Order: sequence, then structure tokens, then C-alpha cells
Amino acid sequence: MPDSTAARAFQPRHLQLARALFAVIAAVMITFSPDHSASVGLSVFSGFAIASALALLLAAWLVFPQGQRALPLTLGVLSALAGMAAGIPALRSIGLFFGVVIAWALITGLFEGIAGLRALRRFPPGSVARSEARDASTVGAIGVLFGLGLLLVPTQYALRYYIDDADQSFTLTGITIGVGLLGAYAAIVGVYLAIAAFSPRRDAPAAEVQP
Repeated sequence: MPDSTAARAFQPRHLQLARALFAVIAAVMITFSPDHSASVGLSVFSGFAIASALALLLAAWLVFPQGQRALPLTLGVLSALAGMAAGIPALRSIGLFFGVVIAWALITGLFEGIAGLRALRRFPPGSVARSEARDASTVGAIGVLFGLGLLLVPTQYALRYYIDDADQSFTLTGITIGVGLLGAYAAIVGVYLAIAAFSPRRDAPAAEVQP
């Protein structure tokens, strides 16, 4: 079989769908969990990161031709390492959650965002490749913003408050906010990638494509 995207059974939209599915699952797990502790946040992140890594690494061979595999391989390896670090039960702590998730979000976000911006310059308007590059740059930017948002959360923050209707006191902590931000990030990325995957794509006419 020729090593070209056109000859492949799997296309970039299939990778987008897989990433969207894993992100939505992570968002749902966090949203419906009453426990937003570091242990739960790291468990969900670990599963999300490792599943996404497997999809990216498989896509490097099933989706992308030679010369276009660097980004999915890089993202896959970084996500696998972050997921495995977060998956060690004995090490799970508030510090590990913020350290691993922030590093992963900023590094992978920068890699994907910069790669997408560079690809935007190479492909003509209206081409499928340019649309995919725009999606990559957007997802990368969301990842960087997510990492920066986590950096602003005080890890030892604790605010006690009382709800009259529930007749009960609650405590809003930094880790609760951090895990909530992870859920919000996963929901946004999941919805965006799902919309991108299902959006109709028509490549630019051959005369418009640059050599």
C-alpha cells in the first residue's frame, strides 16, 4: 500500500474522534464524582493521558505518512509518561497533581500549538490539511491556557463556607478547583475535537495547492 494519507483507511478525523471520546469520558467522570481529591483527579488524568497516548502512537502509523509522524509520536510519548507518573497510587498527592498536570498541559500544548501554527503557513486556505493545522493550534492553545490557569491556583487554598438550605459547612480547596479545571478542560477539548471530526471537509482545488 502506498504510504500516503489518501490510501489509508484511517484519517486524522478518526484520531480526533478518539481523543474527543477519551476527553469527554474524563469530563463526565469528574463532573459526576462527589470527590475532587488529588487521588481522584490523578486517577482520571492517568486514564485519560494513557488512553490518549495509545491513540496518538497508533495514529502515527495508521493515520500519518512518513514525514508527518513527529507530532503524534511526541504527544503520545509525553502523554504516556505523564499518565504513568500520575498512575502510581503511592505517590498521589496534591503536589503531584499540580506538578504533572501543569507540566503536561504546558509542554504538550506548546508542541501541538506551535506545530499547528507552522503547518498553517504551509497549506493553502480551504485545504483539509490547513483545517487540521488550525484544529491542532487551537487544541494546543487550550492546553497552554489550562496549564497557566492551574498555575494560578494556590495549592494550599481553603475556603470554608456554609449553605443554609443544606444546613452544612463545606470547604473549597485548591485541589478541588484544580480537578474542576481538569474536568472543564477535558469537556472543552472533547466537544471541540468532536465538532472538528464531524465537520464536512472539502479540499482546495488542485490549482490552489502549493507544490
